[in-house]
Amino acid sequence: MTNALSSLLDHHLSAWPVPNAAGAVFTNGTTVATAGDQNRIFELASVTKLLSAYSFMVAVEEGVFDLDTVITKQGATVRHLLSHAGGVGFREEDSRKPVGTRRIYSSYGFELLGDRLVSETQMGLGEYFTAAVFEPLGMVNTTLWGSPGHEARSTVADLRRFVAEIMAPTLLDPATVAEMWTPQYPELNGIVPGYGMFKPCPWGLGFEIKGAKTPHWTGTQLPSDTVGHFGQSGTFVWVHPPTRRGAIVLTDRAFGEWAKPAWTRLNDELWQALAT
Repeated sequence: MTNALSSLLDHHLSAWPVPNAAGAVFTNGTTVATAGDQNRIFELASVTKLLSAYSFMVAVEEGVFDLDTVITKQGATVRHLLSHAGGVGFREEDSRKPVGTRRIYSSYGFELLGDRLVSETQMGLGEYFTAAVFEPLGMVNTTLWGSPGHEARSTVADLRRFVAEIMAPTLLDPATVAEMWTPQYPELNGIVPGYGMFKPCPWGLGFEIKGAKTPHWTGTQLPSDTVGHFGQSGTFVWVHPPTRRGAIVLTDRAFGEWAKPAWTRLNDELWQALAT
């Protein structure tokens, strides 16, 4: 199984029109297949949000703030901002909506949370993330160099440690992680960048939830309770919590029309192989 999955993964990644790519596949929480340079550092783009959300939830458990702490003058809470329900746009200057009325995909919301964390802890954001998550998990090649919404770098090897953590949490209470995978404000409509409007558009705390979205970056076969994120740098991480299956793929070509069919074919074939 492992050799067949590695061959399948390598076959797809080698055929993609990208300069470099690497990936890994999980089942029962354990890495069962890899392809590409596991230690090559890639820009994560919005996959950064998974690492940031996990770090913010460590702050919640440490009492730095809680999910109901109000962050903006308009009343957006930590929960709103982590689930893109805070009414703020992707950037600070983008137009806003009333809190809790629309799923507006936002990096700025994560930046607001970062500012609050820095204010409360008197630590640099990268310093806090490293101490809270990266260092305990041995993610030695992972850095947050800018926005907590889209500016981290990492490797497949490091993200394998992160995925193993979220499947069997040691830094957070398992109930906290389960809440991160639970739809927040499930009635909200919204847009998944590159894929269009969905009604509704389910999201957890940092983690996108597939739901009934189609087309979707995870393909056509993965179940509705699959969670994860993709990034505009041609990256994605997905996890299916009930079966503890998952996949990581990092590339260095920006997301575009090349990615949609390539990701669909890969994820569909991976899911079929894992299921058998």
